[in-house]
Formats: sequence, C-alpha cells, structure tokens
Amino acid sequence: MTGSAPGAERGAHADAPKPGLSRRGLLGLAAGVGAAGLAVGAGAGAAAGVAVGRSRAAAPTSPYAFYGAHQAGITTPVQDHLHFASFDMMARTTRADLIELLQDWTYAASRMTQGLDVTASGAVGGSPEAPPDDTGEAVGLAANGLTITFGFGPTLFTADDGTDRYGLADRAPALLKKLPAFLGDDLSPDHTGGDLFIQACSDDPQVAVHAIRNLSRIAFGRARLRWSQLGFGKTSKTTADQATPRNLFGFKDGTANILADDSAALDAHVWVGESDEPAWLVGGSYLVARKIAMLIETWDRVRLSEQERITGRDKAHGAPLSGGSEQTEPDFSAPGATGRPAIDPRSHVHRAHPDVNGGIRILRRGYNYVDGNTDLGRLDAGLFFLAYQRSPEQFITLQRSLSTDLLNEYIRHIGSGVWAVPPGATEGSYVGAGLFS
Repeated sequence: MTGSAPGAERGAHADAPKPGLSRRGLLGLAAGVGAAGLAVGAGAGAAAGVAVGRSRAAAPTSPYAFYGAHQAGITTPVQDHLHFASFDMMARTTRADLIELLQDWTYAASRMTQGLDVTASGAVGGSPEAPPDDTGEAVGLAANGLTITFGFGPTLFTADDGTDRYGLADRAPALLKKLPAFLGDDLSPDHTGGDLFIQACSDDPQVAVHAIRNLSRIAFGRARLRWSQLGFGKTSKTTADQATPRNLFGFKDGTANILADDSAALDAHVWVGESDEPAWLVGGSYLVARKIAMLIETWDRVRLSEQERITGRDKAHGAPLSGGSEQTEPDFSAPGATGRPAIDPRSHVHRAHPDVNGGIRILRRGYNYVDGNTDLGRLDAGLFFLAYQRSPEQFITLQRSLSTDLLNEYIRHIGSGVWAVPPGATEGSYVGAGLFS
C-alpha cells in the first residue's frame, strides 16, 4: 500500500481485473448475518459507494503483502491480537467445492489485508435491498498489520472414518498425522483438530475478528466453524526490534525464538525444503496449535524464588539463572549458591533448550488468552501456543521433553491441532493451488 488516499486506492483495486468471489461465495455472504457494525445514512452510503475505505489517512501499521513465496503471518512481526479459527468441510461437499472455497477465501483475504472490504461493493456500496457483502465493523479502520494464514489438517486428506472425500489421500504429506498423546494431556474436542485453519493477526482486535467473521460467512454451505480462539498480548517475537513480551505468569516468553532475518535458521527449521516431500508443500511449513490453560491462582501463591527455579530465568529481566542478561546463553553447568546447578535440570529453560533436544528449534507465535472464568470462579486463562516448523517431529520431540518439566504442575494442555501450511500464493492464483495441480 502506498500513501494514496483511501478512496483512490479502493478505486484502483476495484478497476483492476480480479477473479472475484464465486457465486457460492456471494451466496454465503448473503446467507450470513449482514448487519453492518456502523450506522450509515442512505444518502451517505449512496455517495460513498465503493469509495468508502477502511484506511485512515495515517495508518498505524503499513499493510503486509498477501501474495509472496511464503504466507504472511509466519515470520511477519508478531501483531498484538489474534483470532484463530478451525473449520470442517461440510458433508456432501466436493473437490470442486473445496477449490472454490480456497479461491474465494484467497480473494477476500487479499483485499482485507490491504485495508479493503471483502468485495468491491463492500459494506455500503451494494443494493440496499440485499445484505451487504461486508459486515462493516471494520469500516474506518486501517489494515493494522492484518495477516491471514491458511492451512490443511490431516482429516482433509483422509477423514476419521477413512474416506478420501476429495481425492487427496495420495497427496497428503507423510509427516501430517494427528499428534500423539503426551503426558498430562487433557484435550477437549471443543478445541482440537479441524480440516482447515485460518489465523488472522492484527494490531487491532476488531480487524482480526472482522476477517474471521467474513471468511466464515463466505464458507457458508461449504465449511463450518469447528472452534475458534481469541488471543491478545503476543508471547513471542519474530524481529530483533520487538521487545520480548511476557506471558500471564509474568515471565518473558520467546527470548530465543527464530527471527525473520535469520534465513539460515528459517531454512533449517521452519520452511519445507526442496529435498522434502511433497513437492506442493515446498516453501510452506507445519503449524502446531496447543491451547494451554494456566492455573493462575495457584501460580500467584508461589514464592518468587520458586517461580524463577521452575522457569530457569529471573522474573525481572529474563536473564538465565546462570547469570548475564536476557540474551546470554544459559550455562547448565554453572553452580548455584547451594552447589547444585544454578538452572534446575527440570526447569522450563533447560528442558526446552536445543542443546538437550538434538538442536531442534521452532518458530513461536503464541498469544495470551482469557476466556472469562471457570465454574469455580477462577480465571479461564492461559497460553494459545502456535509454532511453525519444517516437520511436526520437531514439536513432538520438544513436547516429550517438556512434559516432565517443573512447569507442568501449573498448566494443562486442553486443545491441540496440526496442519500443513502451503506456500504463499501468486497473484491470480490461490492459496493451496499446488495441492490440486
């Protein structure tokens, strides 16, 4: 996006040749809830038409390109807010329905990430006698760094009952299988699995919610929402200029994360390479999502020194207990005041470190969440863990190591999912096109 006025930019996009939404996608928009989130008078709507933009003159964050070699939302600087959604394809849908849905989603996402409405007519430019194409709650808002990322779950290729609904079983990545059970798992079906996922991240929560809301409408009759999760307060960073954020336990999180400018680490640990299979996934990745409930009230009664021992870092600055600053490499052989190792071998830092996991690293994009309170009057809160990696085996190895760390007394894994994330789309095509070629 350039610095052009919103109306001029929208006009340019509207005049350019675009594949547009399929008839099914437009019917989905009409079938969904069409109430706009902004009151617009009839005269104002007629005057504005498709020139009503979502971008203010001074956008707080420049839009990120939707098309490219890799999907946005992986190495992109981590935004402040998340809306994650898992979908299941509906019964009796066909391979053509799936392709059409991905095409419709791609078209809408390519517009919304640039601060535009879902279609050229959008929230107020269509017929007043028909539901608007866009729900309208993001009118007047900039893109705010919106990224939209898509992926495919194991059940898209082979359903739980063993059927090959879309003729894709022989195209499934060999590594894409449901995650094994881990020690301490207490998974709920309400937060687990799904044929497809959409990850919408933005610095404005309303923009992220708007994206999922409208993509869900477009899916009407083809895919249904299985479960979703809102997140706030990122718990990782992907650029050096971002400060390391804190999780709900009050500790800095993601200090040693892979950064976007570390191309060697990304090629080794995140992107599916030319030597990997299948070919259609080269340039993509694998996403693992875990919903991790934190026992907030129990943790809050733990003395500071014990919290630091469990974590392996000091709470004030995030430095390893072996000494130095936040970025200092932990020294697991350094003695503590009692003669024992300064960093407990069962601490989170020790159990997660590449040195004790065969050099394995992952790229994290997690978020805090608070979903109200439990029936016991406690906070229903925790970490929505998102990790991108070249192979799900990286996460499996790490989680088996972490399942015995001291932190497990204060957390519960209650949701889970794994998806193949195709490479980015080229303009004029759609996300996942290589799967069907």
